[in-house]
Amino acid sequence: MTPARSAAATATGALSGWGAGRRRARIARDEEFTAFVESVSTRLRRSAYLMCRDWHLAQDLTQHTLAKMYSVWERIRNGTNLEAYSRRVLMNAVFDQQRRRSGSEIVLAELPERPDGTPSGAPELRMALVDALARLAVEDRAVLVLRHAEDHSVDTVAAILGVSASVVKMRNARALSRLRTLLGEDFLDH
Repeated sequence: MTPARSAAATATGALSGWGAGRRRARIARDEEFTAFVESVSTRLRRSAYLMCRDWHLAQDLTQHTLAKMYSVWERIRNGTNLEAYSRRVLMNAVFDQQRRRSGSEIVLAELPERPDGTPSGAPELRMALVDALARLAVEDRAVLVLRHAEDHSVDTVAAILGVSASVVKMRNARALSRLRTLLGEDFLDH
C-alpha cells in the first residue's frame, strides 16, 4: 500500500469512527430524553387537563411542551431544573392556547375517563371542582394548579410563572375565595 493510500485509509477510518461516536451520543441523548418524558408526562398531562378541562387538548399541550424541550435538549439537559422548565413551558403553552381560544366552551356528553386508570373517587365532586376551576382566569388557575394540585411552594410557583411571591399569594387567596363562592357551602362540607 502506498503512503498516500495508507493516509487516506487512516483518515477514512477516523471519519467513520467520528460518525459512530456522534451516533452513539445521539442515541444516548435520545434515551435520556425518553427517560425524562416517561417520568413527567403523566404529571404534565394532568396539570394541562386541570388548566383546560379537555383530555385531548391536554395531551396536545403536553406533546407541544415535550417537543419544545426536545428542540433545545442539548442546551437544557445539564444544569437546568428540568421539572421546573417543563412546567414553565407547559404554562406558556396553556396561556398561548387560552389567548387563541378565549370565549370557547367545551361541551361533553359524558364524563371523560381517567387516562391513568386510577379510580375517580367522587366524580361529581371532582367535576364540580374542575368546572369551577375553569371559570377562573387562566393565571389564577395556573397558581391553584401549581400550588395545590402539584403542591409547590409559593417561591417555586413564582419562579415557574415568572412573577413575584406576593403576586402568587394574592392570586392564590383571590382564586380560593372565588372557588369558595362558586362551589358554595355544600361543597365545603364534603
